[in-house]
Amino acid sequence: MVIPPILQIGDVLISSDLLTEQFCCDLEKCKGICCVEGDAGAPVTLDEIGQIEDCLDTVWPQMSASAQAVVDKQGVAYTDRDGELVTSIVGGKDCVFTCYEDGCCLCALEKAYRAGATSFCKPISCSLYPIREKHFNGGLTGLNYNRWEVCRDAVKKGQELGLPLYRFLREPLTRRFGEAWYEELCEVAETLLKS
Repeated sequence: MVIPPILQIGDVLISSDLLTEQFCCDLEKCKGICCVEGDAGAPVTLDEIGQIEDCLDTVWPQMSASAQAVVDKQGVAYTDRDGELVTSIVGGKDCVFTCYEDGCCLCALEKAYRAGATSFCKPISCSLYPIREKHFNGGLTGLNYNRWEVCRDAVKKGQELGLPLYRFLREPLTRRFGEAWYEELCEVAETLLKS
């Protein structure tokens, strides 16, 4: 059986790349460059903006003075040229929540969450990366693998580990779509990959 290019689980259309491509972030090699590269911030929802604003006092000390100035001026998010809500950025590149440790970009929001200081981790678009979400009429959501040169080390590490993208992103996919949905995805993937 040939794996179809698009699969559907519930109201979610999935590119078959999520099942067949292998991926595992390699922070030691990439240094978190995905928080810096690009021409806009991370996509966010109105609900996430509210949660980020609730965390702002906690993460403020981790943010650079430049990031603090941007947030003071325009807030934690803005509308990009495509009309999407995205996190604010500094100097046309760094997300305002980027903080640096030992030459590595980290997320101040995620650091606070992992330290138990907040209940919000980070925008789901960040957690799901390199999967990008697209919304269609009729309530359908599409998930696509966004190939990007800065993630070449993650592809290499994923291949070394034999770790499919959907397995690497188990936690954020479950957080976004639920445990039952993720289990169904795994069952479909196992059936298709065995055949």
